[in-house]
Amino acid sequence: MGNTIKQFVTELKLQVRRCEFGSAVNEMPRDKIVFSVMEKLKERLMEESDLTPEKAVEMCLSDASGNPTVQYSIINLNGEQTTVLWNATQHFPDRNVSMFYRFDELDFKQCPHYILNKGYNTGCYFKTEGEDFYIFINDTAGKEHHHSDEQNIRMFIKPSPPENVTFQWVDDKVTVQWNPPQHPQCFELEFQYKSTLDQKWKSSKDKCCKIEDHGIDPAKCYSSRLRVERSKNCNTVAYFSEWGNETLWKNGSAIDSCDIDSETNTVILLTLVMTTFLVVFTLLMFVCRLKRIRRTIMPDIPDPKHMYLDLFCDHDGNFQDWIYKMENGLVQAKVQNEEKECVIEEQEDEDTQAENVEVQKNIP
Repeated sequence: MGNTIKQFVTELKLQVRRCEFGSAVNEMPRDKIVFSVMEKLKERLMEESDLTPEKAVEMCLSDASGNPTVQYSIINLNGEQTTVLWNATQHFPDRNVSMFYRFDELDFKQCPHYILNKGYNTGCYFKTEGEDFYIFINDTAGKEHHHSDEQNIRMFIKPSPPENVTFQWVDDKVTVQWNPPQHPQCFELEFQYKSTLDQKWKSSKDKCCKIEDHGIDPAKCYSSRLRVERSKNCNTVAYFSEWGNETLWKNGSAIDSCDIDSETNTVILLTLVMTTFLVVFTLLMFVCRLKRIRRTIMPDIPDPKHMYLDLFCDHDGNFQDWIYKMENGLVQAKVQNEEKECVIEEQEDEDTQAENVEVQKNIP
């Protein structure tokens, strides 16, 4: 029964592709599936409130095999090489599987190049040879059929990085243009750039195949790269290409390197020297000023041993003798000062009397 349902689903998809259903393109295949299966499965399908053809097919395949339908991905690299990937540990945890495929009306082939993960087949890659693609996943002995499907391989194209790209830089405006080989409506172009001072890429994205961006600094050196996306207008899955090679630009011209030139190096070196000198000078001024402030706040305290040096050197620590000498010295100093003051006063009186006599003589 399981193989019958799978074969029926495959044939139904072929009929849908050849027939024109108009607005009922989804309802008719869904209804055909519902009313062509066993009664028990039909009841389950009719209980679904939002049943689509895809969900109906998944429920039929799950009911037929007793396992959920196998989820897999297809990547058609630029229409030249096809890769099919599936989750072996999720769908086939205790056994290995093999894959058979064919294109259009060609004969079935077994996968020529398996992708292995811990000894299990998890994918296959092979040359693209047509548009209608049929896939069958069986056990390695080929006796048990696990999954089958049919797709248009052109709905899974992953494009190559863009080529034949023109790059124009005028003042602060950059214009990037790409000429796709065919079907420009299927692509979107993404442009990224960053200067040597930026850490993250700046991105611009637009429909194929021209992008204009403003705010570019002509004095800076920029790295730029491009990639394209094949949108869901033409693909079942929107695939991005890999990033193209990075190119370097400065002041509207392509360059080989963003290394700083010798003149800039000289300016940077002089700037560093001047900065170092200013920092050292500022530190020295701060240290000098700090010493002055410290002396003002905390003046030096005299050492007592210098104040009483003669007590111990001249008098051998005899305090009475030392204090007696000190008192006599103070008295003598006081007498001398008083005598000098008297002499000064007497001298001043004599000078005053001489001046008065002379003034009287001069009076007629």
